[in-house]
Amino acid sequence: MAFRLVELIVPGRERETIEEALKDDSLKGHGIWVQGIEGIWEYPVQGMWEKRFYQDHILVRVLLKAEETEAWVDAFSQRLSGVEGFRLFILPVEASLPRPATENDGKHISASPTNAASSALSRIRARWGNGTESQQADGGARSGRLPSRPRLSREELYFAVQESTHLDQIYLLTVFLSSIVAAIGLLSNNVAVVIGAMVIAPLLGPNVAMSLATTLGDKELAFRAARTNLFGLAFVMMLSVLLGMVLNVDPSTTELASRTRVGMADVVLALASGSAGALAFTAGVSATLIGVMVAVALLPPLVSAGLLYGSGNSTLAAGAVVLFLVNLICINLAGVATFLYQGIRPSDWQQKQLATKASWTAILLWLLLLSMLIALIIYSEGFMGQGQ
Repeated sequence: MAFRLVELIVPGRERETIEEALKDDSLKGHGIWVQGIEGIWEYPVQGMWEKRFYQDHILVRVLLKAEETEAWVDAFSQRLSGVEGFRLFILPVEASLPRPATENDGKHISASPTNAASSALSRIRARWGNGTESQQADGGARSGRLPSRPRLSREELYFAVQESTHLDQIYLLTVFLSSIVAAIGLLSNNVAVVIGAMVIAPLLGPNVAMSLATTLGDKELAFRAARTNLFGLAFVMMLSVLLGMVLNVDPSTTELASRTRVGMADVVLALASGSAGALAFTAGVSATLIGVMVAVALLPPLVSAGLLYGSGNSTLAAGAVVLFLVNLICINLAGVATFLYQGIRPSDWQQKQLATKASWTAILLWLLLLSMLIALIIYSEGFMGQGQ
């Protein structure tokens, strides 16, 4: 069971706002700690203490399950996002003693952190005063509900995914190495070597990022993900074509021939791969093993297409390209659907409307393209059957 420690720093004048957030009975938690901070220091360039000025701040720490984090983040950010000096951190917790109670150990604490919140509120009031009765009675706007399915928070997903959208030397090097290894495995008809190329999994992150950007309606993230993805795919194709021109390519080998034909089983495999890739990020598990599934659907067909085209087998290369396109569409379609099923939405209601529209537009577009490719596959199979 993964835990997170949410740390919040706000100016002391926002005491009432903190109280309102802590009184929200819909929020779950395993511990709340509140303390005051005084004495913010300035560091001049010379490395000497220049001056000290007093500015009251509040530090709030909340121990949560990973799937409970998003509700707390929304509760604070909706109230304090425009406050100068507001800062929120999400820290992974390796261990906690005494162990937090769970639903199955017979010692489960009430879902509402009323006792902990009351203790925290009493410490705040002792430090900053009680405030007016009307302020204490007002519970404020309620935060969003807890996600119904266990997963990481929206913010953690975003930071994990955006790291994979960086178009840098490391990304290009992993694409280069995985392409070389995949080409060797395909040409030598060695399944183990092909799987070894897929373990590197450089194409997982950008495709998952595209799905998440579509779900959140984030244009900037979508642009970065699409750019990184296109550069990576183009690099794989060009490198494979060059290898096909200089190496001996036998299109009759099992590993190459199996990737020049497309069937409905390939569509199912790609949909499962895209969903597994998205779940790898939402569950917070290692993306390496799950990335193998995405690599199964993307890297070998693209490398096969490049090798065949470079060796002059353009007809067979076209079949591999169709397989790659079907897989690419299915992976992104399944990724968006999985994120929507997991309840991943923007926190702002206006952004939610835009994100919902973007998600359904993308789903309809992917479905349209997939339908066209499936129709082409069925037509091609029927035409070949008549020819035989």
